Amino acid sequence: MTSAVLVRNAAVGYAGREVLHDVSLTVEQGTVVAILGANGSGKSTLVRAVLGLVPLSRGAIELFGVPRRRFKQWARIGYVPQRIGAGSGVPATVREVVSAGRLARRGAFRLRLPAGRSADRAAVTMALEDVGLADRAADPVATLSGGQQQRTLIARALAGEPDLLILDEPTAGVDAASQEAFADVLGRFQRRGGTVLLVAHELGPIEPLIDRAVVVHHGRIAYEGAVPEPAGHHAEPGHDHVHPHAVTQPPGICVAPTDRVPN
Repeated sequence: MTSAVLVRNAAVGYAGREVLHDVSLTVEQGTVVAILGANGSGKSTLVRAVLGLVPLSRGAIELFGVPRRRFKQWARIGYVPQRIGAGSGVPATVREVVSAGRLARRGAFRLRLPAGRSADRAAVTMALEDVGLADRAADPVATLSGGQQQRTLIARALAGEPDLLILDEPTAGVDAASQEAFADVLGRFQRRGGTVLLVAHELGPIEPLIDRAVVVHHGRIAYEGAVPEPAGHHAEPGHDHVHPHAVTQPPGICVAPTDRVPN
């Protein structure tokens, strides 16, 4: 099976300082993979590198078997960044924000035929129902709670009908009800054949969905395997990320920590 994401010996640097060191990672299609780690470990930098938001200083990344530099099917990927507020100061309804997720699928400048408009409406409605916000579709995003705004951003990504969801700390700072709703959304997405790569500080209700956990520590992968018990300890500043079970890691995974890096 072709992997959804393949990272080989990737390194990322800022201002001449390397912050990701020879990271290798595979995300198989149909799986849910969580990238864990403390603040400043480099976990968010890793997903940004996967998306091409930060350049590699060396190494390679493939998306669905295609080198990232040649990858054109971006509609296959839905991205939910760290929560910044779905409203962003622009007056818009929940449905309008979610509808923006259709742009990648049909092309921002492509003429929409009637059948296309119908498909857009159906996809947006399904996404709103998936995240439990169908009854708030006409409401201004600014009137929603933080958790509801985050669910709006997830619905925007789902509206594009992606094969891969990449989410950067989607449950950080949101209420328990929204975390439960988010876990339900991910479960349904995976059951439909979707692949998920998410960054998390704590897993909470989504922990039972995780097929594989990857712990990033000081810019390197320190552990890869089943979700550690308890998972939250891997995000604590004083936790030792070099585990006895790390010897079973696949070849090419670096373990030894180095200097502190930005998130």
